Amino acid sequence: MTRWVAGVAYAGTAYSGWQRLAHIDSVQGRVEAALSSVANQPVTIAASGRTDAGVHAAMQVIHFDSGAPRGVDAWLRGGNSQLPADIALQWVMPAPEGFHARYAAVARRYRYVIANTPAPPALWRARSAWLRHPLDAARMDAAARQLLGEHDFSAFRAAECQSRTPMRRITDISVQRRGEFVLLDVRGNAFLHHMVRNIVGSLMVVGRGQQPTDWIGMLLAGRDRRRAAATAPAEGLYLLGAEYPEHPDIASPADPVFP
Repeated sequence: MTRWVAGVAYAGTAYSGWQRLAHIDSVQGRVEAALSSVANQPVTIAASGRTDAGVHAAMQVIHFDSGAPRGVDAWLRGGNSQLPADIALQWVMPAPEGFHARYAAVARRYRYVIANTPAPPALWRARSAWLRHPLDAARMDAAARQLLGEHDFSAFRAAECQSRTPMRRITDISVQRRGEFVLLDVRGNAFLHHMVRNIVGSLMVVGRGQQPTDWIGMLLAGRDRRRAAATAPAEGLYLLGAEYPEHPDIASPADPVFP
């Protein structure tokens, strides 16, 4: 039995999310079916994290075990030949001893993309959120930095979140304008259900000038989800990758080209 590690990129628009669920089309289900076809036996995969319906990934790291006599090229090319065009294996390699895609990861990185244009962005319709009201990215950046460090993120936690604790640590966060797009980048040890999208929803309120920059800190301290803004749309969110400093041979988090 050999453990393999791989990177998967996908557009999540057509799927119920990453996690395999009965009778629902998921990214995990598609990847497992493709790898099982290559192996000619069932293959089950574990991932660095889950993404919700409509959320995308530039680099979802997975691992799987198989006794099938297949090499890297067979897994990569064969797997991709069985996958739809919106899901693709980016690389495959033998996993380091004891490697686990989820538990070995020390950090995850996400990017949220907002098209801040007067009219809907046709080419980015399912690849970004859209807000026609002008956003002040500098105000959003100043507000976001109040979230740095380890905190109770209950104010930005979905009601259906199943995590045992609301404590999370954000090590990097920034908001920048790039032409007509506003991008939020965040890195943390882990994230609660809808945490990034809930943060972005409140930051957009600050960016429109409807709340002061210190409102985000007040929400964080208040720990009350009901006082924060609505959840930002799923289509703007991208999982960029997970970090494995003890396994430097595994590809670094992707930093794809965005507007």
